Amino acid sequence: MENNTSPASDKKGGSFFRKSVIFYSGTVLLIIIFAAGFWAGKKEVTITPSAAEQAEKNYGQVSGQKDALPDYLSEDVDFQLFWDVWGKIQEKYVDRPVGETRLLYGALSGLVAGLGDPFSTFMEPQTAGDFQESLAGKFEGIGAEIGIRNEVLTVVSPLPESPAEKAGIMAADVILSIDGFSTENIDVNDAVNRIRGDKGTIVNLKIYRPKDQKTMDIAVTRDEIKIVSVQLQKIDKSQYEILGDKRVALIKVTNFNADTMGRFDQAVLDVVKDNPDGLILDLRSNPGGYLDSAIAMANAWVEAGKAVVMEKFSDHEKINLASADPRLNKFKTVVLVNGGSASGSEIVAGALQDHGLATLIGEKTFGKGSVQELEDLPGGSAVKLTIARWLTPKGRTIDKEGIAPDITIERTQDDLNAGKDPQLDRAIQFLLEGK
Repeated sequence: MENNTSPASDKKGGSFFRKSVIFYSGTVLLIIIFAAGFWAGKKEVTITPSAAEQAEKNYGQVSGQKDALPDYLSEDVDFQLFWDVWGKIQEKYVDRPVGETRLLYGALSGLVAGLGDPFSTFMEPQTAGDFQESLAGKFEGIGAEIGIRNEVLTVVSPLPESPAEKAGIMAADVILSIDGFSTENIDVNDAVNRIRGDKGTIVNLKIYRPKDQKTMDIAVTRDEIKIVSVQLQKIDKSQYEILGDKRVALIKVTNFNADTMGRFDQAVLDVVKDNPDGLILDLRSNPGGYLDSAIAMANAWVEAGKAVVMEKFSDHEKINLASADPRLNKFKTVVLVNGGSASGSEIVAGALQDHGLATLIGEKTFGKGSVQELEDLPGGSAVKLTIARWLTPKGRTIDKEGIAPDITIERTQDDLNAGKDPQLDRAIQFLLEGK
């Protein structure tokens, strides 16, 4: 996927993670939007900033705009400066005339970039359309999610069986260049546009792998990426002889897209009907998506009325509560996670871990714990802004921290090449032995 967030709300202008996301890119970017009508049981807590906190905000006032800014803004900046620069470009730039729409979109991109937040971005119409397409689960590209982390372009996770994964790209890989173009200080939308492309074409990436301290050149042939976000697998002694007469269900969730909850609900019905001896929820390399979907998925284990995730805004908090009777909490559950598990995946994993409803096995998650809201704008453009950060039910910070597994097991590139899965092996062992 070549987009960069997770969805927001079902209604226009709703929270991104209310619809839901943290990132898709085919390379994807991260984030989330969740449907408003689902949550009858949200509890809201209001926090009032102290006088000292407000006094710290000394940004300078901007004149020449429609809405007045708060009184505590001190030093004035005349917005006429913007128009002066605009006029000088049109008067003196060597390649005049410059299209005004081009200047406007560039200015808006810079305005949002001024926040210094890699997950807030202005999207021109083409980029906005591509992003919505990726959330629908179909696009052409390499099938990886990307984002800016520690000020460098980083792979959040390749999608399972995607061209990116088949080429050997891994979560946490740093992309140094795209077809020879340096990614230093690159805008994530620019990176996505350079990586996406028509089926059958090739993109050349220079990759640095921090884990191995190795730089490599990887050529990836783009393809059509179709995402089936939920798959149910039944595991028995034919795959793991040690199971004997016991059976385990595995629900693999690759992202939280438009089709996720319908497919997940069907998987839940099948699991309940089959009544296995254990259950594995595989969230590895899942970059996130719609917030509502993540909360609803956690609700399959978390009892109604209990917290799933807390959203911390600038001036208040919201506690998102489970709102339906859980259907899977009678099953002994393992959640598989890795460094590519981000956003919505971390919400689900953190909620089940905090409530003691599952054991997490694998590697520490990505640490994408912010909420974006996607607003459609006139002319087909859009702006995605970080509006909150989220915490687990026990108040643990997800953003930049990630979720640590209860049992740490690494899956190396050699394991992948050899078709081995020590994390899944350990999950089966845990379900059998309880340790």
